[in-house]
Amino acid sequence: MPSLTRVEATARGAAITVESYQVDLNLTAGGDLFRSRVEIRFRATAGAATFVEVRPVTLHGVRLNDRDLDPGLHTDNRLPLDGLAEENTLVVEADMAYSKTGEGMHRFDPADGETYLYATSFLDNAQRIFAAFDQPDLKAPITLSVTAPSQWIVAGNAELAANPAPGRWEFAPSEPLATYFFSLIAGPYHVRRAEHDGVPLGIYCRRSLAEHLDADADEIFDVTRQCLDRFHQLFTERYPFGKYDQAFVPEFNAGAMENPGIVTFRDDYVFRSAVTDTEREQRATTIAHEMAHMWFGDLVTMRWWDDLWLNESFAEYLGTRVTAEANRFDQAWTTFAMRRKAWGYAADQRPSTHPIAPPEVVDAEAGLLNFDGISYAKGASVLRQLVAWLGDEAFLAGLNAHFAAHRFGNATLADLLASLSASSGRDLSDWAELWLRRPQVNTLRAEVAVDADGRYSEVAVVQTAPESYPVLRPHRIGVGRYSMDGSARRDEVDIDPNADGGRTVLGALTGEPAARLLLLNDGDLTFAKVRLDPASADAVPQVLPALTDPLARAVLWREALDATTDGERPVTGLVDLMAAALPAETEVIIAEDVLTLSRSLVDRYLDPLTRSAALARVAGTCQRLLDGAPAGQSLQLAAARGWIAATTDADLLVGWLAGRDVPAGLKVDAELRWAVLRRLVVLGAAGEAEIAIEAAADNSSTGAERAAHCRAALHDPEVKQATWEIIVRDTALSGRLLEAIAEGFWQPEQADLTAGYVDRYFAEMPAAAHLRTPWTADRVAALAFPRYAVAQSTREAAAALLARDDLTPGLRRVVTDADDDLRRALVARTAVAAASA
Repeated sequence: MPSLTRVEATARGAAITVESYQVDLNLTAGGDLFRSRVEIRFRATAGAATFVEVRPVTLHGVRLNDRDLDPGLHTDNRLPLDGLAEENTLVVEADMAYSKTGEGMHRFDPADGETYLYATSFLDNAQRIFAAFDQPDLKAPITLSVTAPSQWIVAGNAELAANPAPGRWEFAPSEPLATYFFSLIAGPYHVRRAEHDGVPLGIYCRRSLAEHLDADADEIFDVTRQCLDRFHQLFTERYPFGKYDQAFVPEFNAGAMENPGIVTFRDDYVFRSAVTDTEREQRATTIAHEMAHMWFGDLVTMRWWDDLWLNESFAEYLGTRVTAEANRFDQAWTTFAMRRKAWGYAADQRPSTHPIAPPEVVDAEAGLLNFDGISYAKGASVLRQLVAWLGDEAFLAGLNAHFAAHRFGNATLADLLASLSASSGRDLSDWAELWLRRPQVNTLRAEVAVDADGRYSEVAVVQTAPESYPVLRPHRIGVGRYSMDGSARRDEVDIDPNADGGRTVLGALTGEPAARLLLLNDGDLTFAKVRLDPASADAVPQVLPALTDPLARAVLWREALDATTDGERPVTGLVDLMAAALPAETEVIIAEDVLTLSRSLVDRYLDPLTRSAALARVAGTCQRLLDGAPAGQSLQLAAARGWIAATTDADLLVGWLAGRDVPAGLKVDAELRWAVLRRLVVLGAAGEAEIAIEAAADNSSTGAERAAHCRAALHDPEVKQATWEIIVRDTALSGRLLEAIAEGFWQPEQADLTAGYVDRYFAEMPAAAHLRTPWTADRVAALAFPRYAVAQSTREAAAALLARDDLTPGLRRVVTDADDDLRRALVARTAVAAASA
């Protein structure tokens, strides 16, 4: 199917104005199809021609004004329209297909025999539900009517206007929406309702999750109310879309989607087992993120996908900020520093890096590729830096002016900069050029000289940039001076991009007593990698456990992880630091991410023999953290998960499944049982029989995904062969099941067993990518990449694949970035060898 190009969208946007959609869906047919009818009213230049997008199974009829059009004119996903009048009415009726990928109208049939539907129109999938002018700047009100089984619940973007008969739902016209915001849910959903400040609230989930949603309903409603209140304090424009429903839906392929009036979330956020506070915070931040979109994205929508950052960077920044300011999760910026910025730093250093605001996105499919750590985390970091520079009052005044100027319309980067420049009195063109139009990340490195009296004779910050993108930027950063006991003094300084050699001397520190540890970017105000001076780096194992500020600890851990990832320090040194400092950690997100990220580095950056010894040390560190964690609290669960992933003690793992030797307060519930079983499978201590028993005990969609992951990880040549066939050929399974299978296939403990599949990936993945929708194809390709085959031969196979001209854009990016990860791993192995020599 051709992807809409920017040139085509611009021409169509100039030729037509859409006035309204009337969408009528019949969901009663059963089977794989539903009936769709849409009436589109639009204005056009008389005599002009254009096209409408629709992806039907059967196109039954097309009527433009007073004439029927030949359905045979439909090609791929396009139906040409010519001879347009100034005022036009287009009616298209078709049978459409349900999906299993979370795109279009997704149909989920769980084991209990029920059927659940939900619509996802992002990014250009409204055309899978009804014929549409499917681009973001042709916004119009949508009036929805649905025929469905009478016992179902149906909800859409707008308020329900009438139930004229059993099984018939008619909704009020929505506010003007971009087509990619259209959504509905339909099925025997469980619902809880509330109200706050005049806004009707609803939360939905499958009936099988009802008891779990009910258990958390108060928390979800409280977070929603608190976020609404804070946004109403920040913005002069109140929430503009009437009701605020939040639906937790099955097999959702993203985290959430900001459909006005009915936000959809993956139903993993309905917790069925014990979770850490980090996971509860992540749910709260996601709620806040999607609510921020009601202003950035929904009220004011980007004109084209090159301004994606106007949606996602602002939602990321405001979601984190509002969570930290309005909810009990007041350390949300620590989580952002540890997890979200790590995503941004990784994306910005890969070959596929791009500016936050790229100069051109040629088509919608290319736009999908930019939903990454740059558009989200880097963009949010840059906005936080902008607020530090402009001041909060000027920043918010600019946003409110922007909303007022473009309410229910579209806007561009230039429009936003104009509003912010007017409110702050500053010309932001140079700032935008350096921060938004240029890719890659700077490194800020401390250079320190201390005199004989123990005072600074000079402190300088040296800013560097990669040779491929030699751009230095202005940075406002905190500089923390920490004593051995963790006490600190903090100064805020500006780093001059025009300083000689990129070297900014911090004159205010000259003559000050030298600290035991000097920390750049203390407070995490800017987007830059930092490197400590040698004396400070030596002091980290002693100072880090004494720091009381979790954000400072997060910045220090990020520095250590970054330096290890870049091959500047050996992984074995990171393992030593974990042993020294992690058992004293009290912030759950720091413990979780240090364990997860270090485990990934150990698995890929060390040869098998060194890996085994390092993994044993990681397991020992987890055991010490577990021994000291409060019983029944988040830190205990985080430590237990880390230990499970690292241990080779199969007997103790089996004992946990049987209820033996489990630490007091730790509940071995469904999710923890699956984690234990996954590890036993990888260790060769459990097989199909144990997986079948666990799957029977957890007869749920989540249980099916966990079982699929475990089966993919089995140490059995026949199973591996069958699993690989699913990865590269299956089109019947849901996207979520395919992802679980692909993720489980490669295991570092099974290098010999899977060695033959390395070449098969490069030979067979191009054809597999063409079998699936871009979203699913790219996810499967990334998860199925042979990430543990760290060898030059793997890189050579990747280079040969990338030389082909028949790759999808998504597969090309996946392989390009994964190959770069292999390059880093090979460099890191050299660093480990040098440190051991």
